[in-house]
Amino acid sequence: MRYGHFDDEAREYVITTPHTPYPWINYLGSEQFFSLLSHQAGGYSFYRDAKMRRLTRYRYNNIPADAGGRYLYVNDGGDVWTPSWLPVKADLDHFEARHGLGYSRITGERNGVRVETSFFVPVGETAEVQKVTITNTSDADKTLSLFSFVEFCLWNAQDDQTNYQRNLSIGEVEVEQESPHGSAIYHRTEYRERRDHYAVFAVNTRADGFDTDRDSFVGAYNSLGEATVPLKGEATNSVASGWYPIGSHQVNVSLAPGESRDLVYVLGYVENPDEEKWADDAHQIVNKERAHALLSRFATAEQAPTPRSPSCRTTGPSSCRRTR
Repeated sequence: MRYGHFDDEAREYVITTPHTPYPWINYLGSEQFFSLLSHQAGGYSFYRDAKMRRLTRYRYNNIPADAGGRYLYVNDGGDVWTPSWLPVKADLDHFEARHGLGYSRITGERNGVRVETSFFVPVGETAEVQKVTITNTSDADKTLSLFSFVEFCLWNAQDDQTNYQRNLSIGEVEVEQESPHGSAIYHRTEYRERRDHYAVFAVNTRADGFDTDRDSFVGAYNSLGEATVPLKGEATNSVASGWYPIGSHQVNVSLAPGESRDLVYVLGYVENPDEEKWADDAHQIVNKERAHALLSRFATAEQAPTPRSPSCRTTGPSSCRRTR
């Protein structure tokens, strides 16, 4: 086929161009947490119930197609692109997406920078893990700014896209720049009022900036492909209060020729018993003990085995036990 082929030895379907007729989607999941992931990093994640416990937004019938996902913007000295092609749609020198059994790996390269991301849902976890390897393939030093992006769904997927008179006033987040294992953004909409769960989106290093408000990140009248923050190369440190909560971390990376760096992003779901919901008597700060425990299990690249790991070669990371 002109769009890809089967790799029988690796047990993967290899997509060699982003320009497929429709988004080609893989299903990632374990016992209770599931992700739908297209070859362009589109899709969404949910815990147990795709309607009632939706973590991230996805727009099924939008223009352009496959709008919404987990994106990583690269600002290379003012040249802004996305390794998944969408949403920026800058031309790539190389593109490849590999859908395996329980994992996917998307690789994009442009102007001497290669970014490879492995996506998987580990057994026993309520989280999607994204292991990113950034490599300088040029013969010159590179200084990059990376901007992750997810847009949080307000849990009930149907209500999230219909009841705007109410929903545009309830979005709520917490930001933890100095978490025990990097930087984390917590989506806690309705946690105070009626929920015992929240979402966390974290990176295993201290971020150089963050955004949690979509309008601040994207800019007025812009699409995700022309988002203001990646184009400017600087996060605004916005804190969402209502409207559209997102999770975005800015991470600055300097690489010598041939050098690589790994980052691990975790999108997780956490539940707390009613008597353990809060970390303070005033009920202002979410109890993050279970989130910290989750993030501790993926605090290093070695704790996030990729499809290349020998122990994962046969069945993919969703069947692998993480390195402790």
